[in-house]
Amino acid sequence: MTVAGPAQALPTDPYAVFERLRETAPVHRTTGPDGLPVWIVTRYDDVRQALADPRLSLDKSHALPGGYRGFRLPPALDANLLNMDPPDHTRIRRLVTRAFTVRRIERLREPIRRTADELLDAMAVRDRADLVASYAAPLPITVICELLGVPPESRHDFRAWTDAFLIPDPARPDRAKQAMTTMVDFLAELLDRKRTEPGDDLLSALIAVREESVAGRDDRLGADELMSLAFLILFAGYENTVQLIGNALLALFRHPDQLDALRADPGRIAAAVEEFSRYEGPMLLAARRFPVEDVRIGGVTVPAGETVMLSLASANRDPDRFPEPDRLDLDRDTTGHLALGHGVHYCLGAPLARLETEIALAALLVRFPRLALAVPEDELRWQPSHRARRLLSLPVRY
Repeated sequence: MTVAGPAQALPTDPYAVFERLRETAPVHRTTGPDGLPVWIVTRYDDVRQALADPRLSLDKSHALPGGYRGFRLPPALDANLLNMDPPDHTRIRRLVTRAFTVRRIERLREPIRRTADELLDAMAVRDRADLVASYAAPLPITVICELLGVPPESRHDFRAWTDAFLIPDPARPDRAKQAMTTMVDFLAELLDRKRTEPGDDLLSALIAVREESVAGRDDRLGADELMSLAFLILFAGYENTVQLIGNALLALFRHPDQLDALRADPGRIAAAVEEFSRYEGPMLLAARRFPVEDVRIGGVTVPAGETVMLSLASANRDPDRFPEPDRLDLDRDTTGHLALGHGVHYCLGAPLARLETEIALAALLVRFPRLALAVPEDELRWQPSHRARRLLSLPVRY
């Protein structure tokens, strides 16, 4: 069955759409924004199983001819973990994890706290602010640039380039392409500098990391792989965290009893971040997949080469897995939520996103204990996207 409605409705009312699909057509063939057919998978058990199914490839070469019209990266950025399968994915991820260690992430704890405090100091001179522009967005871009070793004077540019990809401007259709070209040039120059003048940062570590291969030769990351990883860490690290912080705050405003409970016991924030991720995580849909053969999902046969979108947001609101899923409950057992994926493609930066969100929320709630929405909720604007769940602004008063 092909129906145009669900995909077009996602940006405005995603959870109502997903609820209807879970009940009536949990594996549903519809028409995507590009006019091509796409399968949307919505029930928790089906989504979780499909995320780990090796027959569902992230490699665009497995799409039917003319069957993929999504955003295409330039070749220098395309060799990233969201576009490949094992064994290439396994090799690159293994090398990255040798550099992107728990210890390196933990060393960012104080810089995150310092950045949060500086942003809150700037907000404190006023009695209201847009939390996306003043806090949720500048915090992760500063942290990611610190992680990668991007000079402070270039960090504003990084945020502008990233926003150009995320927030389309109908008046400037070439804006995203221009930003991409500029970023590629900048990253190439930065990587060249790190090769000759390495520092104590992730890019320098990725350049240096190597591992003995099965053939006895040193395996290391190639030039395009390094460029693609730098882009992915920047883009995904910024996008996921700014969305998670903003969505978590809105969830608390919608549930004042839970906001009061968290203010009374800030020690619950780490567990609360997991519930925020389940309740309204940053991504509606996982990265598109292409079956390498006909695959049965939820009793439905999906033909090889067609596009499959796995709904993380719908799976996390499935009442068969999470009772009363539309209610924020900071005491809920969130074990197994899929906000950051599952299987070999589980989000590499998940520990950093959690750390940033925990520190950001704790610092904000302590500094401004009377924080509240400054506008009616129906005036809030969301990014017009079928894939992500991001507030464009969050006006608050304190």
